[in-house]
Amino acid sequence: QVQLVESGGGLVQPGGSLRLSCAASGLLFRIFPMGWYRQVPGKQRELVAGIQRDGSTNYADSVKGRFTISRDNAKNTVYLQMNTLKPEDTAVYYCNRWPASTGDSWGQGTQVTVSS
Repeated sequence: QVQLVESGGGLVQPGGSLRLSCAASGLLFRIFPMGWYRQVPGKQRELVAGIQRDGSTNYADSVKGRFTISRDNAKNTVYLQMNTLKPEDTAVYYCNRWPASTGDSWGQGTQVTVSS
């Protein structure tokens, strides 16, 4: 059974930084592209960043130049370094395969709140 555990969220002031981590188990992590997603109440979950097996990356326009996704296949972990955070980055952040499929299970996510 796939288990995804996100951590690293919190309250940060605008312009601040956070580093999110996602520990994955129950899947052949190294063979899957992985992504970070975020969701705010009343809106659909959106892809923030994705990383392929070879390390190539893709970012939503809204976070380009501010966020960096990376992965450590030996640790089955994917990271999201978030810099220059803005209030509009406030959301619950999740990781999963990229792209995620309809039947994929999700972790509890980690709350990121950007506020002064």
